[in-house]
Amino acid sequence: MLSFPWEEDEAAPPPPAPHLARLVASSTDRVAWLRARSRGVTATDAARLASDRAVASVAWEKLNGTGFGGNAFTDHGRAREPEIAAWVRSEYAIEPSAALFHAARERRHLATPDGIRLADDGSVELAEIKTTSKPWKSIPRSYLRQVWWQQYVLGAERTLVVWEQHVDFVPISGSPRCEWVSRDESEIELLVRRADELLAWMRGERGRP
Repeated sequence: MLSFPWEEDEAAPPPPAPHLARLVASSTDRVAWLRARSRGVTATDAARLASDRAVASVAWEKLNGTGFGGNAFTDHGRAREPEIAAWVRSEYAIEPSAALFHAARERRHLATPDGIRLADDGSVELAEIKTTSKPWKSIPRSYLRQVWWQQYVLGAERTLVVWEQHVDFVPISGSPRCEWVSRDESEIELLVRRADELLAWMRGERGRP
């Protein structure tokens, strides 16, 4: 087949990242986002799946609600997140994200990471943003479960956990702290098993939690 030199130099565009085909909703559409989250297991839920006994407790709250509508700390976190996300974009080229995705394995396994980027090697990297009134010696275990769950849902290899400490809702530093967390298959396997059990409770297959 006849070809021209300039055609041979053109590289084919990279294929779209697989997770983009698993988009469920955006938090900018609050109603659709909340509806989808209520029907599945989110990273917020996964953070609480610390033991098999915790599954029934989380199931009860998924079915009955918690009545928690937020407080001054959650309001502060929501207000600061765009500012911290801008820092993450500037320093690590991870784009902010408000999208809810489902896992390839199970459509009711859900996650909304705070940031997503494709690395040069094609792997997915995430960002998770937190604000805290307490100093961290290490990333709290519940947040690690949240991170591992997001990695599973998105197929990501690592996550930049970024946290900003505040005193009376005033940041104590000009820039947040951060740490990379790598994917942990054994922790993910455990969370997936507990999440499947949680879905069974939500479907009424385990009686009433």
